[in-house]
Amino acid sequence: MTLKVFVPRDAGAEAVGAGDVAAALAAAAYRRGVDIEIVRTGSRGLYWLEPLVEAETSEGRVAFGPATPVDADGILDAVVGGVGHPLTLGPVESIPWLKRQTRLTFARCGIVDPRSIGDYGRHGGWQGLSRALALGPAGTIEEVVQSGLRGRGGAGFPTGIKWRTVAAAPGPKKYIVCNADEGDSGTFADRMIMEGDPFMVIEGMIIAGIAVGAAQGYVYIRSEYPHAIAAMQAAIEAARHAGYLGEGMAESAHAFDLEVRVGAGAYVCGEETSLLESLEGKRGVVRAKPPLPAHKGLFGRPTVINNVISLATVPAILADGAERYRDLGMGRSRGTMPIQLAGNVMQGGLFETAFGVTLGELVDDIGGGTFTGRPVRAVQVGGPLGAYFPRALFDTPFDYEAFAARDGLIGHGGVVVFDDSVDMARQARFAMEFCAIESCGKCTPCRIGSTRGVETIDRIVRGEGRDEQIAVLTDLCNTLKFGSLCALGGFTPYPVMSALTHFPEDFGAAPERLDAAE
Repeated sequence: MTLKVFVPRDAGAEAVGAGDVAAALAAAAYRRGVDIEIVRTGSRGLYWLEPLVEAETSEGRVAFGPATPVDADGILDAVVGGVGHPLTLGPVESIPWLKRQTRLTFARCGIVDPRSIGDYGRHGGWQGLSRALALGPAGTIEEVVQSGLRGRGGAGFPTGIKWRTVAAAPGPKKYIVCNADEGDSGTFADRMIMEGDPFMVIEGMIIAGIAVGAAQGYVYIRSEYPHAIAAMQAAIEAARHAGYLGEGMAESAHAFDLEVRVGAGAYVCGEETSLLESLEGKRGVVRAKPPLPAHKGLFGRPTVINNVISLATVPAILADGAERYRDLGMGRSRGTMPIQLAGNVMQGGLFETAFGVTLGELVDDIGGGTFTGRPVRAVQVGGPLGAYFPRALFDTPFDYEAFAARDGLIGHGGVVVFDDSVDMARQARFAMEFCAIESCGKCTPCRIGSTRGVETIDRIVRGEGRDEQIAVLTDLCNTLKFGSLCALGGFTPYPVMSALTHFPEDFGAAPERLDAAE
């Protein structure tokens, strides 16, 4: 009987030695004469337990972690001989951190072999596509509209409305573009799904193509993601070979094909119009809107641009029905969100749950507090341009509107934790410096305002006319927020002003000022 063992191929797991663990397991099995099959999966997202080894038993998959190569013999003894092992975590589905999630988009991640199209089909793949073909373009769009799915890239725009706009736009040629230029600090959901369940992204893009009448799609991946690039290219080739891409795809009257395009490391190319410029072979510079990409996008044609997670969620919505997805969440934030816990946190990883969980639950309960054991002082949600929330705001539910009401944004779902050793003035300065470095330079507020912002914060920290300089900084932030062409300049004020508002002592506020503020 062949022993089936699962070891992640995910970049996060590889970074802590998953490949070496897989090799050690193979060598240990050879020495024992054990017939073994090692399946390289994606990650389950429990990063503090990586490399996480799973073995198939009569009672289901049993987990061990975090494993090292020297643990290989002991793990095999535990699985084959029933010997106890200190790294035993029991049935993987019973691990509390995983058990309490609501996994829809990441339901297969860590379970299937991401290079096997057969494995994808055996675990429910292509059901969404089958239903989309049965519903037709208009019916498919209506299903996505009714689900309440909003863009998971950060803007939160209703996905179905975007598709409906592109479908209605005149033109002989349309495109589907998957924005995989995931560059926010503390985010890795896009990379995880591309490496762990790439066929789901492909299926979502095919459904989008059928819905709006597009025959060509592009996946724009950042160059820093070589594992994701390789996984997507392999999956595209497999899908094409199996008849799911090309003319008459999936034995239908539709034609749709895909290509991967690799970015060159510019953060601003995560903005949709800069991405289009780069995709066309030009310098990644923001376009003025209107016209919107839905009317005049790639090569001047109507274009759907969606984030990886947005597209990867569509097959589950079509397969299970809009109502099931819409019944999860709160307010206008429907469905689930893959929340990524990072920074100084004890249990970092990906936690998919319905909207509505509070920030405090995420940090203290699910994340387990700080890795250092020191008190949590601040949490940044939404990437390097997200606001810093103090503990006083930890009752904020994870919801687009709830965060906006408190001058924050959930962005791509990244949550970065800081303990009480953090200097918030330095963090504010970093935001301005980041904007200055990454600006495409097209608009003056972003190009010049961010540089002046760095200089102004330096003066505040040095105590040079603090009150006057804070007035200048506030004015600069208003100019950036309302005068920038895109979100790079427009969102930079969030971390700066939140740090200044909630942590004035780091900017040299006198004790009496703090008392007055309270």
